[in-house]
Amino acid sequence: MAASSSLLFTLLLVLLTFSVSFIFVVPFDSLLFLWFPDSSVQTLGLEVGINYGQIANNLPSPARVSYLLRSLNISRVKLYDADPNVLLAFANTNVEFIIGLGNEYLQNMTDPIKAQNWIQQRVQPYLTRTKITCITVGNEVYKTYDHQLWSNLLPAMQTVYNTLVNLGLDKQVTVTTAHSLDILSVSFPPSAGAFRQDLGEYLHGILTFHAQVKSPFLINAYPYFAYKDKPNEVPLNYVLFQPNQGTMDPNTNLKYDNMLFAQIDAVYSAIKAMGHTDIEVRISETGWPSRGDENEVGATPENAGLYNGNLLRRIEEKQGTPAKPNVPIDIYVFALFNENQKPGPTSERNYGLFYPDGTPVYNIGVQGYLPELIYSSATTNNGFSICRLLVLAIAYLISS
Repeated sequence: MAASSSLLFTLLLVLLTFSVSFIFVVPFDSLLFLWFPDSSVQTLGLEVGINYGQIANNLPSPARVSYLLRSLNISRVKLYDADPNVLLAFANTNVEFIIGLGNEYLQNMTDPIKAQNWIQQRVQPYLTRTKITCITVGNEVYKTYDHQLWSNLLPAMQTVYNTLVNLGLDKQVTVTTAHSLDILSVSFPPSAGAFRQDLGEYLHGILTFHAQVKSPFLINAYPYFAYKDKPNEVPLNYVLFQPNQGTMDPNTNLKYDNMLFAQIDAVYSAIKAMGHTDIEVRISETGWPSRGDENEVGATPENAGLYNGNLLRRIEEKQGTPAKPNVPIDIYVFALFNENQKPGPTSERNYGLFYPDGTPVYNIGVQGYLPELIYSSATTNNGFSICRLLVLAIAYLISS
């Protein structure tokens, strides 16, 4: 045993000396190389979540994405599904996940048996190693104008929550849904914020549910849309968090220097108008496209960099809104990558902070690293061959 230990130590020294720039994973009879450059990478811890969409055919593997996000110190991720490959790739990383049930699942989720089957198959097996903290039931349901979906939303949320209770998981995983900002009929002044009348009966039940289970009200808010639609009326600096004169709420005399904070407070006012003051509002999506069609005014890398960069600084400073100054804004930026298969205008495919190869689309003051992946089952490179033999020898000594 002493001889084996000595040999093992010697092999480790040789491996480290030969290839200090490599990390190795040995899956069965092949090697997986993740290469890191010798230069150090500066990162900034971010108190922000990120939306990890996957409507693309050129994205890096979840394992590589896991490294990228951890190199950025991003510890909160929102998915639009419950992709097992992603959940496994982030096992034992302490990254918190919001996972999603798409709108197509709503009818099934009103059935307790189907809801339990989904949770037992798609959530429960991963909870011991991956930190799943929330399930979004549906996304922007009221934007669909599908009244059957509207009617199914609350029962689906209730059934999923009750299933979590029955399985003893409700303290670990909460339940909510994400709304688009157009559920508001009035957004300015913020103190006069109000929900659309046609949604009143539905949102009353949703808000009562949030109050009962203590889950957040999620809103997808994009000041970009307001600027795109009325670029001659909406000041660009106001939507980009740049220095500007701001606007005053005549009812509260509160001054707003950016549109996003005004939108958040308008949602709080709409919730209060329906009798609730104990529900937290969180931004489940916000961002700015770096490219757009000819009629998509303002969709440039420069504006996207200003919007997201200035937003990250405000998050880092733990700023609250004028109406909720002591409640730091809670935001998930959209999105991690450009997604080349998203339908719609060009902007829809250009919200990413990163290209699929891991390079930043624009500079926002943070840098992460997406490791290069080289797969070899019968490599001809002498360096890789030597490293492979060394790793296999170490694995053998450890097992013996």
